[in-house]
Amino acid sequence: MTDGSFSSHGTTPNSSIGRQATRSNTEKTAVMTGNIQALHDDGDDPRSPVRPSMAANPFPRRASLDLDDYFVGPRDLSRHSKWPMFMRMHGSIVPKMIVPLLFVGAWTTAIVLISKHVYDLGVESVLLTITGFVVGLGLSFRSSTAYERYAEGRRYWQVLTNASHSLGRVFWIHANDPEGQDPRELMLKKVTAMNLVVAFSVALKHQLRFEPFTAYSDMQHMIGHLQTFAREATTAQPEKAQGQRKKFFKEVGEYLGISFATSNPRKMIKKSEKPLGNLPVEILSHLAICVDEMCRNDQLDVPMQQTMAYNNMALLNDCMTGCERVLNTPLPLAYAIAISQITWVYVLLLPFQLYSLLDWVAIPATVFASYIILGLLLIGGEIENPFGTDVNDLPLELYCEQIAHDMDVIASHEKRNPQDFVTSDANMPLYPASTAPMSVWMSRSEDKIREALKNKPRKMFEMRRQRDAGKSVHQAENMV
Repeated sequence: MTDGSFSSHGTTPNSSIGRQATRSNTEKTAVMTGNIQALHDDGDDPRSPVRPSMAANPFPRRASLDLDDYFVGPRDLSRHSKWPMFMRMHGSIVPKMIVPLLFVGAWTTAIVLISKHVYDLGVESVLLTITGFVVGLGLSFRSSTAYERYAEGRRYWQVLTNASHSLGRVFWIHANDPEGQDPRELMLKKVTAMNLVVAFSVALKHQLRFEPFTAYSDMQHMIGHLQTFAREATTAQPEKAQGQRKKFFKEVGEYLGISFATSNPRKMIKKSEKPLGNLPVEILSHLAICVDEMCRNDQLDVPMQQTMAYNNMALLNDCMTGCERVLNTPLPLAYAIAISQITWVYVLLLPFQLYSLLDWVAIPATVFASYIILGLLLIGGEIENPFGTDVNDLPLELYCEQIAHDMDVIASHEKRNPQDFVTSDANMPLYPASTAPMSVWMSRSEDKIREALKNKPRKMFEMRRQRDAGKSVHQAENMV
């Protein structure tokens, strides 16, 4: 007996192990390459269609506290931490400051020892005031520009979410079902167009993270039927699409913010031997075909509905290009280098200026001051690219999951009797001034309804007065 679950293979219990292994490998290859038709051509079990192997949740979140997940993001907003803010490590910049602070501590200790036993290297602290003002301006500029990019990236994804909602309503609510056509085909075509909207957001997320292929659990099931350059590249070089696991020391180096351990984020794109195209643009092209077909089929027969569809597709394109602008236009290199150099020079000069005043205490004082100064510098560098996988980056997975959920909610709306909610007895049009349902008001004259609407402001005013006086609102509810 077959079931309807998303299993890795649909063979019967009597099938041999060899056939199961062969079929499992076939499905795995078909899913990665997008060749879903190959699955349906397998006739091992004609009683139920074979489904591709895919994760039960296509939008996985990082929920463990393992080292691989604790310092890698983006942060799961659904999780709540009861730790005080100053004691939290998840999302803190502290791991990337361990090596710089150790270096500063060793440097300060050396300066103090030399000053104690060899030659006094202390200088007047007036230099702190002069250079500190410049360093403060530089760090302020670095932080403000980085947060501006972070906020701008969030605004683009908010616009993308709004445009996705509008397109979903256009496809499912506004689009008509012409008589004489198979309603099943019309519904499935609408759902396909809505899935393309979700696929666009997911493809944009991967593109902003320099993941150019299609073999991703949150996307492969939505674009396996599209002819795209990314799909062809994934089919031709599946080993490159899977990527390589980083070595332990390289991972630790990245956690600690060591620049020599940081990989080129565009490595997968540079190593591809096939053209990768632009997957979000290609998805938009397929989406435009769906809209054109609806217009030709008189499903969008109101000009305003057609305008809404095309305008919101243009908004999706604007969001894509805006996010690419944020990603590919960081702070000019000259500014970034100068601010970094000025900050480090200031930090390295601190022990010379603090020794004369604090003696041995200059060592912890310098480390503490460096924690503040370098922390602001490193935070600006971390949030400058808001689309990555740092803990403080934007939770793009959450945004894509929300768009997919909202599309499902829109598609769940029953259209065959669109006015049922209006004529329902649970509908109380004049609530809270009146609890009379729709059917009661329909039994009354037009003048009576107009009179009730005219008196509703006065009734609401009296109800608010009684509420403020502490009386029960129900004393003034009965208007009929």
